[in-house]
Amino acid sequence: MEVTFSDIYQPLFDLLEARNVVNDRSFTDLYNSEEQEYWINLSKVTTVLMSGGRDSGKSFALSCFNPIAARDYGHRVLYTRQTMSSTDNSITEALENRIEMLGMESDFVLANKIYSLKNDNQGNERVGKISITGQKTSVGTQTAKLKSLEDFSIFETDEGEELESYESWNKTKRSMRAKDVQTLSIIVFNPPTTEHWLYEQFYTDVPEGFNGVKHNTLYIHSTYLDNGKENMTEANWNEYEALRKNYQIYLDTSVDKRDLLPNKVLKDYKEYKHKILGGFKTRAEGVVITNWKHGAFNPDNLQLIYGQDFGFSSDPTTLVAVAIDKSLKKIYVKELLYKPHLTTSQIAEINKAHAGNGLIVADSAEPRLIVEVKKLRVNIRAVKKGQGSISAGIMILQDYGIIVEENSFNIVKEFNNHVYADKGAKLYKDTWNHLIDAIRYAVYHSLGGGSGYIDFR
Repeated sequence: MEVTFSDIYQPLFDLLEARNVVNDRSFTDLYNSEEQEYWINLSKVTTVLMSGGRDSGKSFALSCFNPIAARDYGHRVLYTRQTMSSTDNSITEALENRIEMLGMESDFVLANKIYSLKNDNQGNERVGKISITGQKTSVGTQTAKLKSLEDFSIFETDEGEELESYESWNKTKRSMRAKDVQTLSIIVFNPPTTEHWLYEQFYTDVPEGFNGVKHNTLYIHSTYLDNGKENMTEANWNEYEALRKNYQIYLDTSVDKRDLLPNKVLKDYKEYKHKILGGFKTRAEGVVITNWKHGAFNPDNLQLIYGQDFGFSSDPTTLVAVAIDKSLKKIYVKELLYKPHLTTSQIAEINKAHAGNGLIVADSAEPRLIVEVKKLRVNIRAVKKGQGSISAGIMILQDYGIIVEENSFNIVKEFNNHVYADKGAKLYKDTWNHLIDAIRYAVYHSLGGGSGYIDFR
């Protein structure tokens, strides 16, 4: 069966040949200067970023790329997600379908989620393979396969928007030491928010929708328009085209009049841009705190209370100033500290510099640290947490209008990225919440119905 792709994916498959092409003695004779630059750039690629919206075909292209890379080029492919679950059998099924579609079913044998090449007709072992695993187990520990990556040559991450940090991903990437083929790290993702490390690390100087090589990174961005009407259901194509009409109306409207457009036009524009075209968002889906805006901090000189959350290595220690206007139901917040790797004495000095003798309500999960900071003449107490205190604190925040001081950039990042894990059950993802937690401690202490605080001594 012949399998065809959009030209957008051609560089992905050309990567498999790039070093051979460049190292060929006839390279300069066979290719003009523009073609030479193309192949030389590909031969230096270490990272591939594949982004796109719905029905863009990126997962299909990659699942076809893998068996070709393994069988024809001897690559050892590690296909991962942040955390695998029992529902991820679809990954194995999709790969099996691609292998069959490409006529390679007689080349591979499957055992323990590893597709290994069968020996050749002379009984010689072939080295290519595709292994499927999670980067972390359900309890958050690294899987065994990620601890022994030396033999792998391609490290792939699907649903890359779930990756927690650049540091952890890069550490795994650097663990590959294959020398016989070009080692590659491939991330496939639906663009998250502009605060995500993927954007900050790879896209701050890259035009939206860019396709090409920059800084040894191959960018591939595709949409349903690249995939083609023939490769998706008619219902989906018609739905996307209907959204595109309002998207175009929005673009054709002058900037100063866009806010006057009907709500449906604005809604369709956002859905088409972010979900269908796969553009980076300024706000994540399902964010918890939406009722905020920028404004002057504490213009009426209300009494201040401070909130603090503790971190150290990957998580920051935070400090916020909070002023509450009960009559107008407004909460004013200002970011004072957002920094990891702070010692106890450093935290104490920063607290005194910002809060003086003002009350700081902090995370009760760190009683020893609170005691030590208090001994350094800081007016700090632990928030008294009751059952459901997280959801109770969040409900208070949602019930008030929140005014964010204009230089509190990390508060804005958290408000735009802290999302529900399960909105109906009032469960929240434990990410993007270090300043939110600090705000919540101060507000819950002040407005939580006399919850008080714990005075560790």
